[in-house]
Amino acid sequence: MADKYLGESTGKLGFGFMRLPRAGLDFDLEQIKKMVDAYLDAGFNYFDTAYVYMGSEEAMNKTLVTRHPRDKYTIADKLPMMMLQRAEEMPTFLETSLKRLGTDYLDFYMLHGIGAAANERAEQMGAWDYLKKLKQEGKIRHYGFSFHDTPEALETILTRHPDAEFVQLQINYLDWDSEDVQSRRLYEIARKHNKPIIIMEPLKGGLLASETSVLKDIFKSVYPDVSVASWAARFAATLDGVLTMLSGMSSLEQMQDNLKTFSPLKPLAPEEQDLIKRAAEALRSIPRVPCTGCKYCVENCPQKINIPALMDLYSTYLVYNSTANSEMPFMFATANAGKPSDCISCKVCEGHCPQKIEISDILAKMVPLYEKK
Repeated sequence: MADKYLGESTGKLGFGFMRLPRAGLDFDLEQIKKMVDAYLDAGFNYFDTAYVYMGSEEAMNKTLVTRHPRDKYTIADKLPMMMLQRAEEMPTFLETSLKRLGTDYLDFYMLHGIGAAANERAEQMGAWDYLKKLKQEGKIRHYGFSFHDTPEALETILTRHPDAEFVQLQINYLDWDSEDVQSRRLYEIARKHNKPIIIMEPLKGGLLASETSVLKDIFKSVYPDVSVASWAARFAATLDGVLTMLSGMSSLEQMQDNLKTFSPLKPLAPEEQDLIKRAAEALRSIPRVPCTGCKYCVENCPQKINIPALMDLYSTYLVYNSTANSEMPFMFATANAGKPSDCISCKVCEGHCPQKIEISDILAKMVPLYEKK
């Protein structure tokens, strides 16, 4: 099993190479090297990347692979199912990842972003058989999948593919009992199938690390010298059956804070679990923009602004008082539509809004938050 392969000394902290620090537009390779070295020196060894993380595999080559013995760390990578059009493309994706990384094998390889529909495509193209073949050839050591869908879909996939050696799930204390992610049910299904779990988004893209949100007052009132982020990390990593918890660290300071939390990792006491529940309830109680996504505003907007998507993004800002992890959602919301700064305050949208939302005022507030020069 994958957990046996990693060994006892690995700990529960995985180094995600998705949100690396930058120096201008480029990755800050010197800072990343310091982060890699500190991480390895502390006794951890799980590095995670993906074909679709632009420049991530190459950065891992320059900061890890060319600088440390290959037997001192493990690499997890992913086959991009969202890009796969034909079965014949699968070897090309793998060989490209291996070349970018500068290694001839991967320790963990997974089907990326699998849900019910994506798994149907994976089965039709023989992706599962391809993973088995790669393991037999020694190009990968273990295979599994990262998952984004309903608990029912996860149950189906694990039932159809009991050979999957691990599953990567989104788990954090805010999504634990949420209606959309349903982290608790996903976790329970993976445990029922006896699959080691890799946790992604334990800090919800950094939002549960916000030192400017209501979380600060709640957690700092108990332990003023402990970071807000550490609470989310401990919640995720101390769950039974967890192989590792990925943290997409974007600074040496974040790395050092994580190493402090995980060296050693202390399980949450009952009263600390209660405090986390209180924090989650506090976040859920914060008023959001009352947008229902009806899209009446979009149909009549002369600037073709995707107003519902932007209202949802601003609601996230209101809850966390942070724009962390907003770059990608903002890019998708404005990819083929207008930006907040394109609003001409004609207020046509507001005349069609059943909720009477002051849309133009909110869009004006979003400009300095999301369109920084």
